[in-house]
Amino acid sequence: MIQFRTMNNLRELAKLVRYFILISTTEAGSGHPTSSLSATDLMVALFFGGFLHFDLKNIDNANNDRLIFSKGHASPLFYSIYGAAGAVSEKELLTLRKFDSPLEGHPSTEFPFTEVPTGSLGQGLSVGVGMAINAKYLDKLGYKTFVLLGDSEMAEGSVWEAIQLAAFYKLDNLVAILDVNRLGQRGQTMYGHDVKAYQQRVSSFSWKTIVIDGHNLAQIKRAYQRALKTKNVPTMIIAKTIKGKGFSIWEDKDGWHGKALPKEDLERALKELGYINKKLRGKLSLPTKSSPLSRGSINNWIPASAGMTNYSQGDMVATRKAYGNALVRLAPKYPDMVVLDAEVNNSTYSEFFAQKFPQKYFEMFIAEQNMVGVALGLSRRGKMPFISTFAAFLTRAFDQIRMAQYAKTNIKFCGSHAGVSIGEDGPSQMGLEDIAMFRTIMGSVVLYPSDAVSCEKLVEEAAKHYGMVYIRTTRKDTPVIYSNNEQFKVIMTRLLFWEQG
Repeated sequence: MIQFRTMNNLRELAKLVRYFILISTTEAGSGHPTSSLSATDLMVALFFGGFLHFDLKNIDNANNDRLIFSKGHASPLFYSIYGAAGAVSEKELLTLRKFDSPLEGHPSTEFPFTEVPTGSLGQGLSVGVGMAINAKYLDKLGYKTFVLLGDSEMAEGSVWEAIQLAAFYKLDNLVAILDVNRLGQRGQTMYGHDVKAYQQRVSSFSWKTIVIDGHNLAQIKRAYQRALKTKNVPTMIIAKTIKGKGFSIWEDKDGWHGKALPKEDLERALKELGYINKKLRGKLSLPTKSSPLSRGSINNWIPASAGMTNYSQGDMVATRKAYGNALVRLAPKYPDMVVLDAEVNNSTYSEFFAQKFPQKYFEMFIAEQNMVGVALGLSRRGKMPFISTFAAFLTRAFDQIRMAQYAKTNIKFCGSHAGVSIGEDGPSQMGLEDIAMFRTIMGSVVLYPSDAVSCEKLVEEAAKHYGMVYIRTTRKDTPVIYSNNEQFKVIMTRLLFWEQG
């Protein structure tokens, strides 16, 4: 294997990656080659310029830098980069988008290097915020989180929710890379190639912004160097790029989004690349050797908690309050537990946890979509997030919840103020659709406790259960009907299918 890092060899690696993108999408007969080609130089420099630290032989290394393709339709680039790193063969790349291939049309966890499934645009930066929060405030590790964004998805509100929160938490370990290639699916994006418009908007949220030519490898390398030296603020590299870069039939031309090159045109297109060294492979820098904060260390700053709250039958207690009691009680038993809330913790009663364990509580403010994305990022780094808001407001984050089900995630949701019991506040506050929503999520558990005892017990059952759990709580005080020693269990049933011979 030949390994290089000089500028000339970065250019050769970029040619190799473009070759992989072209042959894989043409073989598939579909995909997004033009969207992949615009970001090729950005990713080649990141991977093989010494900036991304990742041990390809140890995917589970806690110190590996994280890379999220929020621009998930650029999956041909995602897979081709790993091809150029020697982790995926050319033969495997030719299985792109086939039914039994892990190289799906948008990245999923079937491909082992995928941090999180993407493709529903506007979600990746939120996940990156969660991973960066984990590194800076929880595990105290030095890994960096890189997120590749497309200019089209900058119209999504969840992106700006994530931008605000990243600045609030001073995530200087987060680097966003914005691929401004001008063209979306049906024509020009909102700001086209006006990179200053993006710079003005992003910098107004207290981010460091670096504007570059996204095909100038020297500029790209300098941008990464500056980003990795930045302190106390996140960085966005805003790169002006050409959609379809490298092939004249595509460059900066509308109408080619999501279209592969026909096989009869393949040879003519490849001639534009010139000589390709197919034996060339790039080398990634290895991560530093440090360990995440141990469970023992975590327990050192979590005070011991009392046993279950003592409720008396007939007492009037809101289940939402029992939820808050349960969080405090369970924290010492589950050191990976963290709690997020959307600025209603004095109503959901997650404030009990925030007051007791401020190091493990993160305020998400009124931005429910971002809250779910951040929770997903935390979950993918080994944490167990409990997130809460009014049940009605979780509905606006359904797309994030839907995507989380494909990430083998371990998030516990609590929707309070559910149902008609909040009638005096009007229909805008009533959670009526939430049960149906979570019932559609593959493998999720839906829990609706009827009193304080059942609520505390079911919150603990939620913590014991690996996977997505939805807990529905009520605003009003309701009578305690169970004794404190009552037992509740989550029993999962599975449908079995078999072929009769």
